[in-house]
This record gives sequence, C-alpha cells and structure tokens, in this order.
Amino acid sequence: IGLSDTAVMDMMISNLQQQRQVTEQLRREAAIKRISVSQAVLDIMKYITEHEQEDCLLVGFSSQKANPFREKSSCTLL
Repeated sequence: IGLSDTAVMDMMISNLQQQRQVTEQLRREAAIKRISVSQAVLDIMKYITEHEQEDCLLVGFSSQKANPFREKSSCTLL
C-alpha cells in the first residue's frame, strides 16, 4: 500500500511530537528531588509515631457511635 507524501509527513510529524512529549516528561521526572529509601523510611516512621494517638485502628473509637464501621441496627416491626 503506497502512502502519499503528505501522509508520510503527517506520520513523521506526529511521531516527532510524541517523542518531544516523552522527552519533556522524562525531563520533568529527572528534575524531581529524590531522597534515599532509608531517609523515606525514617520519615514515615516519624510520621506514624507522631500520629499514632489519632489512629482509630490502634487506639479504638471514643464511642460506638464514632465508629463508622459498626453494624447498623435494623428496625423490626412487631
């Protein structure tokens, strides 16, 4: 199947635009400030320790009504 010159040029331009977008995305990703995994783990551990009193899975709920996961009571008619 023979393609016209304009179709070939359109494909080349489209491919070039896609490659430019990929290059720009890679440049953005390369510019992101990185930290080591060990530092990230320390930061996460610090955050968890500082916020553990607010974690309902660790300390429970102040009352049964404060628990959004409680079983809902059903109404029964007599």
